Amino acid sequence: MRNDDAGPIVVLGLGNILMADDGIGLAALTRLQDEWFIPPDVELVDGGTWGMNLLPIIERTGRLLVIDAIDHGREPGTLLQLNGDEVPRFLSTKLSPHQIDLREVLALAQLRGKLPPELVAVGLQPGRIEMSTDLSPVVQDHLGELVESAARTLAGWGVDCFPMAGALHA
Repeated sequence: MRNDDAGPIVVLGLGNILMADDGIGLAALTRLQDEWFIPPDVELVDGGTWGMNLLPIIERTGRLLVIDAIDHGREPGTLLQLNGDEVPRFLSTKLSPHQIDLREVLALAQLRGKLPPELVAVGLQPGRIEMSTDLSPVVQDHLGELVESAARTLAGWGVDCFPMAGALHA
């Protein structure tokens, strides 16, 4: 059963679509938007590479679901889920030493006492992070699993989400 007192639910897709598999989170967020019914009170956010600009969104959230490439040293395309304190350790590969990544944003939210009470990240192990607008074939093959994993997490939070007729890929 959904507890609306826990605060807003935000699904945050992250990544850089110009860097091959780093764009996993945004590709999955697009499929979730296009192929699943998600109630309007669940906010779907294209966080791209926003860095510190994500702080206000994260701090007002009761439940945060992050969809991103997760480098956990597994086989490319492996589906991964991280919960709570596990999240900052494995998310957001820095593509530049000047980039602010999600780990730093979450650390600041925690320091300010405003880290979401429920935090889950789902993602795929990337196969390649290089200049390209295409996901690697192995990651592309597992994208549907990632979207379904995100939907299962939302359902576990009491969100009534389901695939729209005719929208599922083979």
